[in-house]
This record gives sequence, structure tokens and C-alpha cells, in this order.
Amino acid sequence: MNHIIKICIALIIALQIIACAPSTNEKTNNTDTSTEWINDAVLYEVNIRQYTPEGTFNAFAKHLPRLKELGVDILWLMPIHPISEIKRKGTLGSYYSVADYKKVNPEFGTMDDFKSLVAKAHELGMKVVIDWVANHTGWDNPWIFEHPEWFTTDSTGAIVSPVPDWSDVADLDFGQATMRKAMVDAMDFWLEETNIDGFRCDVAWGVPQDFWESARASFDSIKPVYMLAEDEDHPGFLEKAFHSNYAWELHHIMNEVAKGEKNVLDLLDYFERSKGKYPEGSFPMQFITNHDENSWAGTIEERMGDAGDAFAVFSFTVPGIPLIHSGQEAGLNKRLEFFEKDEIDWSDLSKQEFYKKLVALKTENPALWNGSAGGSFKLIETSNPESLMAYQREKGENKVLVLINFTGEPVKGTIHLESPFQAKGFFTGKDISISSETNFEIGPWDYRAYVRK
Repeated sequence: MNHIIKICIALIIALQIIACAPSTNEKTNNTDTSTEWINDAVLYEVNIRQYTPEGTFNAFAKHLPRLKELGVDILWLMPIHPISEIKRKGTLGSYYSVADYKKVNPEFGTMDDFKSLVAKAHELGMKVVIDWVANHTGWDNPWIFEHPEWFTTDSTGAIVSPVPDWSDVADLDFGQATMRKAMVDAMDFWLEETNIDGFRCDVAWGVPQDFWESARASFDSIKPVYMLAEDEDHPGFLEKAFHSNYAWELHHIMNEVAKGEKNVLDLLDYFERSKGKYPEGSFPMQFITNHDENSWAGTIEERMGDAGDAFAVFSFTVPGIPLIHSGQEAGLNKRLEFFEKDEIDWSDLSKQEFYKKLVALKTENPALWNGSAGGSFKLIETSNPESLMAYQREKGENKVLVLINFTGEPVKGTIHLESPFQAKGFFTGKDISISSETNFEIGPWDYRAYVRK
């Protein structure tokens, strides 16, 4: 009898989840013309707390014209919600310990300040996505007191953290249909009330795929959105829910190549293994740093040394949407404190032109665009396969050839192309005839990009 009762209860819960979840389409169209703004987009991650002395939405807004000049298209704002005080880490706490899903962090300003920031970004032609933490909440989130049944518990009935080290957050139970409905409602709130353009979803891998698909269907009923998953191991997420995920494995290989622990052959192997990995219309996010890498793994200089610029060129020219992290264009070379105030130094913007040039390379050449909007990717044979990497992107008449020396020594080598073409060096502006076999000499950690004339 108990067995029958358990089965009945399970069926009731399953029916509740289905009833509370918005319906999903058979397949979300990530190449919809309503989101053409994603096609050639470049992401820019914004850390409001550390961006200015004030650490506010209004203070950050003053940087919008400069970011427009830089050429970035989508601003990804790290969590803007109030931060829990119970079990808080450090003085200011983690952005990812959310105290209320429908409010803004008062340290950053008011809801009206945030709406004004979004409106100003839109006026300049930029989109805004916010970081969303669906996997867990802070310990003083109202949900804990009003709906403790929405959280994961241990054998004693006590609410637990997702992992022991994340002691400042409480794990949500996605077997709870009413919690799922409340989460989607909270996300819809930001689309409807503030007119943001999507979400970067923290710990997306910790949340069931069917939740993300239900959420995406709800978003699409409101407006076109861009969805980025902090995930790499669930390709199914990209079918109906997300446009992009993290290219974590490639990022780690970059760090190892920079340290001399791996070489170009490992990069080539990665791309061979990745063929067919991404469903049509989806693509990875490419990056050489982000908030996690900067704070916990080290700065670009610490991890990559002199190879930083070479890998920046790489991240902008291989398939995927490139990311620029707050301060990257200012040569940020310190690990930003995660739980404290630690302002970015903007006194030296000497890297701004470098990244502006990379954004132009990306946006001016359809062969380098994102997902299905971009061109083919073909690895090119070189005479120095361990040190000299060459690849070609092509779409229609647009062709881009990239060569990078991924070593700290000068390299002389030959590349082997199926067909010659007339090109212009993107960084030099010089014309060049590239034959089927062309010899190159490239300095340590140097790079070339050639665009067909």
C-alpha cells in the first residue's frame, strides 16, 4: 500500500511540474531574424562593484560612450541583486548569494537607476544581459523563510549548500514545481519591467535542462533574448534553451600552451574533437579571462605572460562569441578581490585600441561572425605544426586567414593552401599575394591576419 501511495505522490508532483511550466516549442530557433544583433556581437563583462570608485549603475553609465567606441555589443552585468548577509563571505559578500530576485543591490543604486542604465545602453545600440543565479540563493532570501520546502535538505531536514565550499548559499530543489514557476516569474519580471535582453546563467549545469527550456519559451513570448550558459558538458542545453556556453576546455588548453605545457598540436586536436559539437545556431563563448579566472586563477599576465595578445587574437577569430572582461582593455594586471571593494585602475587605456581593432576585425568580416551567421573554419597545414597555427574562415567572398606563433621563439614556416588569393594584412594594412605555399617568419607570440581583397 505504501508503495502505491508513493507512486501516486510522484505522479501528482510530475503533473504539477508540467502544469506550472510554460510550454516549449519543438525547437527554439537560435537563428531567428529578431535576434540578428547576436550575429556579429562581442560580449563585455561588467563588474559594477569594481568598475568605479562609486561602484554604482550611474557611475558605470559614464563609461558607456567609451564602450560604444570600443565596439562591444552586449553588456553582461554580473549579479545586480541584493547580497545576503547571513553567512556572508568577506565584508561585501559574493554577488552570487542572492537575497532577493526582484530587487537591485542598494549599493549599486535604485531600480530606476538600473532602468536608466539599460535605456542609455539601448540608445547607444548596445544590449544588456544580467547574471542570473538559479541554482541557489542566499541564506536570508525570503524563499527560505516562506518556502523552506523549495530547498535541498540533508537526512536531518536541514537546508544544505550545493557544495561545502559554497557555505554562503543554499541549494534549490528543482523537483519543486511551484519554485520553478516562481523562478521563471522572477526572470520574466526583469524582461518586462527593465527591458533587459537576456541572461548569463550561473551554474547552469546544476539546473535541469527542462527548466531552462521552459524558461526560454517564456522569455521568447516576451521578447527576443540572448542566453549564455555557464556550462560546457550539456550540449542538450543548446538545443532549445541557450545560444552559447563556455569553451572552458579550450581556455585551459590556452593557459597550458602559454606555459609551454602543451603546444599547437593540442589545439588542433581540440578542434578535431569538437566537430559537430554545437547544434545549428549555437556557439561557444571564447575568453582569455573573466571574473572567475581573474580572481581565482590569476590575471592574463600571470597565466599567459607574453602570450596574452596572441590568445586574444585567437579568441576573436576562432568560432564563437568573444568576451572582454572589465579592465581587460586597461591592461588589468591584478586579481580583483571577490568579496571586497577593489577598484579597477583606468589610468592606462593603452590596450583599448588593440581591442577596438580586434572588435573591428570580428564585425567587419562575416566569416568571423557567430554561429550559423559566420563562415567555415578550416585548419591549415604548416611546416611547423607544433608551434605555428594557421586557420582559415570563409563565407561567400569574405575570407580571413590567421597565423599565430604559439611559442616564445621566432618561427619560420610554410603554410599549404588549396587556392591562392590576394589579401591585405589586417594589422599592417599591407597588400600580399598568398600562394598555395607561402613562407612566413613570425616573431615570438606574434600573429598575422589576412583578409581577401
